[in-house]
Amino acid sequence: MNAATARQLTHVEHEFGPVWDSQSRMLILGSMPSPKSREAAFYYMHLRNRFWPVMEALFADPANSLDHTGGSPESRRVFALRHGIALWDVIASCDITGASDASIRNTVPNDLTPILRGAPISHIFTTGAKAAQLYRKFIAPELAAAGFDIDMTPLPSTSPANAAKHLSDLIDDYRNAFRAAGISVNA
Repeated sequence: MNAATARQLTHVEHEFGPVWDSQSRMLILGSMPSPKSREAAFYYMHLRNRFWPVMEALFADPANSLDHTGGSPESRRVFALRHGIALWDVIASCDITGASDASIRNTVPNDLTPILRGAPISHIFTTGAKAAQLYRKFIAPELAAAGFDIDMTPLPSTSPANAAKHLSDLIDDYRNAFRAAGISVNA
C-alpha cells in the first residue's frame, strides 16, 4: 500500500445489525457496506448495485404483484425475511477507502454464532471475492471451533464495480448456486 492510499483509508464501524429471524434458512454475507449503504443503514443500497434485482428475479412470486423488493430499507428487509434470507457482513470494522474491497485493512470480523444458534441456516453465501476470502480467514475457523458445520459458497459481487457481470449473468450464477445448495428459486 502506498502512502497516498494509506491517507485515504477511513476507519469504519458496521453501524447497523443483521437482518434475520427464526425462519431464516440462508445467510448472505457481504464484506462491508458501501458508503451509500452505510448512509441508508441497510444492505446493497447503491442505486446501481444489482443485489435486489437478483433477489427479486429468484424469489418473488410472479403471481403476487405485492411480492417485490421495493426501494426502501424496510420493504427490502420484509422481502428478505419473507423468503428466508438473512443478511449481514463478514466485517464488523475495518479501514477502507470508499467502497473499495481491495483497500480493506485491519479487519475485525462479525460474530455469526447468534444468528446460527437462532435460525435454521442451512447454507452461507458470500458476495464477492473479498467477502469469501475474509470469511475463510476469520469466520470459518471460529465457526468450526464453536461446532458449526455449515457450507459456504462464494458468489460474484453484485456491485457496479463488477461490470464484467451483466444482470442476467448474476441471476444465472446465483440461481445455480442456490439450487446446488438445495434452495428453491424461480426458474
